[in-house]
Amino acid sequence: MAQQLRQQLDQTADNMRAQEFVIQESRGKITPRQQDASVGMDLFFDPSRTDSTYTLNRVMMAVACTDGTFVPDMNGESWIGKDRSAHPYTEQEQQMLVKAFKAAGAEYKDLNNGNFKSEELPGVNLTSPVKAFKGYPR
Repeated sequence: MAQQLRQQLDQTADNMRAQEFVIQESRGKITPRQQDASVGMDLFFDPSRTDSTYTLNRVMMAVACTDGTFVPDMNGESWIGKDRSAHPYTEQEQQMLVKAFKAAGAEYKDLNNGNFKSEELPGVNLTSPVKAFKGYPR
């Protein structure tokens, strides 16, 4: 009897451990008790279902821009949208990225068209407010 109980406990423990790595094939449902305890509850997603974190960020930005009486005037996506970005500092790093994009089958667009010269805008103060210390010529 004790051995049979031990086998049942071992099997139960194995099933519990298996739930940690088994992929869920169906979506869970909210219980009536959970729903009764909630005042407001909205589910949302982006139509392409590609990046829910990005959509959450954009929705929360829009919430901060309205009082609920109007739709805020903002772009649906930032300039980068749901794309990823890489920022090489040298032409060699750019070539490394190009080869990596090709190896990974990733599409890319060089927004700076190969220009690696960085220039400050005219309104930027180029004089440091900190006096240089001895041994550090300027």
